[in-house]
Amino acid sequence: MLRIKVVALVALMVLGAAACSPKVGGGAGALPDDMGLGNAQAKTTVVEYASVGCPVCAKWQKEVYPAFKAKYIDTGKIHYVFREMLVGQGAEIQVAASGFLVARCAGKDKYFAVNDAIFKNQEQAFQAPRETLLDIAKSVGMTEDGFKACINDEKSLQALNDRVERHNRDDHVNSTPTFVINGKAMEPGFHSLEEIDAAIKASGG
Repeated sequence: MLRIKVVALVALMVLGAAACSPKVGGGAGALPDDMGLGNAQAKTTVVEYASVGCPVCAKWQKEVYPAFKAKYIDTGKIHYVFREMLVGQGAEIQVAASGFLVARCAGKDKYFAVNDAIFKNQEQAFQAPRETLLDIAKSVGMTEDGFKACINDEKSLQALNDRVERHNRDDHVNSTPTFVINGKAMEPGFHSLEEIDAAIKASGG
């Protein structure tokens, strides 16, 4: 269950489950606020439920995602969907909530670039969240005033909260990263490219 907690940087949502706890989640039907890459008509859809404040997600992004993207997304073999989650506590939640707001404010064409930058600078963001995220926002063309307005936009914050709550409630996802391939969830946690290859093949992809 979600509860709202207000702190200095932004209002933060706390999901009552530890990051990377071993619970499997589920749905993969298209949602109007999904952020995706690759071939939307591909027969295989890979949904990743993740948080830019999750260290295990950052590890996957660094070690596996580049090869995964080159093999499946850039070639049009799959439709990749990223769904936002907020798990953990403290700096993990702070960075994730603010980071996702900035990514959405940057626009669809820059959304993944912002996420990538946060993952790459995650440790720095934990130490200095506002400064790190402001630098990232500026790198995609946002002004400091735009950044301030973005992370304090109550409607956008509520929309993020609603997305996270929906993924938790409807898809039974409360751990990150969780990968769902053609509607079938893998065990939550870090997965090598070989493991994802096998899951895609088993799904008929």
